[in-house]
Amino acid sequence: MPRNNKRERNDVRQKERQLRLFAHIFDSLYEGIIVTDADKNMLFINPAFSAITGYSANDLIGENLNLLHHLGLMDDAFNQDTWRSINETGRWQGEIIGRRKNNESYTECLSVSTMKNELGEVNYYIGVFSDVSERKAAEERVAYVVLHDFLTNLPNGLLLQDRLAQAISHAGREKQKVAVMCLDLDHFKVINDMLGHLIGDKLLQEVAKRISTVGRASDTVSRRGGDEFVIILPDLETVDDAAVIAVKLLDAISGLCIVEGNEIKITTSIGISIFPEDGCDGDYLIKYADAAMYHAKKNGRNNYQFFTNEMNQLALERMLIERKLRHAIERQEFCLHYQPQIDLLSGRIIGVEALLRWNNPETGMISPGYFIPIAEETGLIIPIGEWVLREACRQNSEWRRLGLPELTVAVNLSAVQFRQNNFGEMIKSILCENGLDPSGLELEITEGVVMQNAETSIALLLELKAMGLKLVVDDFGTGYSSLNYLKRFPIDKLKIDQSFVRDISVDSDDAVIVSTIINMARTLKLKVIAEGVETVEQLSFLKHQECDEIQGYYFSQPVSPEKINSLLVSGYKKEGQWLYTST
Repeated sequence: MPRNNKRERNDVRQKERQLRLFAHIFDSLYEGIIVTDADKNMLFINPAFSAITGYSANDLIGENLNLLHHLGLMDDAFNQDTWRSINETGRWQGEIIGRRKNNESYTECLSVSTMKNELGEVNYYIGVFSDVSERKAAEERVAYVVLHDFLTNLPNGLLLQDRLAQAISHAGREKQKVAVMCLDLDHFKVINDMLGHLIGDKLLQEVAKRISTVGRASDTVSRRGGDEFVIILPDLETVDDAAVIAVKLLDAISGLCIVEGNEIKITTSIGISIFPEDGCDGDYLIKYADAAMYHAKKNGRNNYQFFTNEMNQLALERMLIERKLRHAIERQEFCLHYQPQIDLLSGRIIGVEALLRWNNPETGMISPGYFIPIAEETGLIIPIGEWVLREACRQNSEWRRLGLPELTVAVNLSAVQFRQNNFGEMIKSILCENGLDPSGLELEITEGVVMQNAETSIALLLELKAMGLKLVVDDFGTGYSSLNYLKRFPIDKLKIDQSFVRDISVDSDDAVIVSTIINMARTLKLKVIAEGVETVEQLSFLKHQECDEIQGYYFSQPVSPEKINSLLVSGYKKEGQWLYTST
């Protein structure tokens, strides 16, 4: 008997230890715990419950669970169906929105289970929950980052696709229209290359704000990448509604932007496609709006265009050209032709202008006027331009090694090339590898490019001039040069644009302009070359005005390097004038 008493005392002590252990666990858990009876009267809560909700045991013990609904601690997820499910299955788990005593809402992950007696009746309900607000907030932040553009905080391509699919689905049911607009800033690449990516990014942020002021609450404004924005306009009654918004966008975006002290004039080109008229597939609607946008650019920029089937064909052709252009260098499809430049006083060939030609094996010769703008828009002009410089210098070195009369080879530079980093170092490298004296290379930069950020242009021109290169302002007269700046530019020559030369013998205004440019250049101690000379009348006028040099079809069209060889070899001097028998 004493032995049984001892065993019973040991059992009691063991149970007491277990109870103390369970009580310690109950009090120490980070998860909140609540226990109710079968009637949902609250019996126990642990300290974590109070820490999470702000309610103490005195606030809740003895009260019915309905009080939590009244206080907002439990949301509408707990309805009669939920409790029925708990009673039938013995458990439930999910996320609900709770509310703390200070009225702050939070997200909790809650698990509810039952404890039943031997008859299968519920004696207790046990709820265990944890505050997952921080995790949910982190997940929401990640989801936001995934679906939004980091620079402008606008929806990105992924969210755009989802919103467009929803808009099309809704419009189909309601028999309404959806407009898709593609916007692209005009000449943004030039701005980016001139002023740097930091300024370009801030400009994009400003444009995003301007676009957002025009849109309705139901519209989606998205940045697809670069300087391209896409807007979804749902629930339209007519196509004219899209045109009205397009006009507002043109007005809102255009105008002066001041970024980091830089005054930047911006405009945009807009392309528009319409559901269901142009298609029912979101990807195609974006593609068609993109095609219409390029048509707007071709029509002078700063306007909007609606998509047509003809545009689609043009867009497909443009995409095909871009794809082929990316492989043209490695496949050696480019070549240079050279147009002679003539000294008017002696008649001697003193230089040539290198002109790019593209002979694609599938489509044949492709006009530079067609593929050069595509190369500039896509950035391919950088590797293409470097190839042109390298090949022109190689060819000039070859002519000199053959003992032919020394020439200067002129190469046109695009705005993108002129602003690229380490441009001067690249030129040095090319000259060095070809063993060409810097005076054998002439760089032609258009008037507009030189005048954009003139102070930066002066610094770069001085660097190039110090290397011994010859510098020419191309297409002179078509831009907006300041005479004050022109005096500061370390240039050697002005090239008169052919648009002025074309009618100098019949148009007095053009004749006056050309005469003025020649006299001004003489005052500034600069040489002048006139391009596009095709008739004897034009030649006579330029001689009379004492223009220094000419180039044009009157003397020779652009020809292959081999024909330049023959031309130079055929030259001879007669009565102080150089004559050439081979053309």
